[in-house]
Amino acid sequence: MAVTTFSSREFNQDTGKAKKAARNGPVIITDRGRPAHVLLTFGEYQQLAGPQASIVDLLGMPGVEDIEFEAPPARGLYKPADFS
Repeated sequence: MAVTTFSSREFNQDTGKAKKAARNGPVIITDRGRPAHVLLTFGEYQQLAGPQASIVDLLGMPGVEDIEFEAPPARGLYKPADFS
């Protein structure tokens, strides 16, 4: 896996080249000589992030019924209806 480095200016001038380089490994984008961002293919990102559980999966976990949870009041999330 090759790691490629682009300055912000190089990246802005040729994003296509950076995207092609990301197929071979991470692309580090620097800002004033310091690493600022990393460009990955979506497949590499998914491998790093791992599988994402849904709320249904999480609520179905054993022992979840023993977790105490009290939702805070929903202040400011709604307005009274104006029937005028």
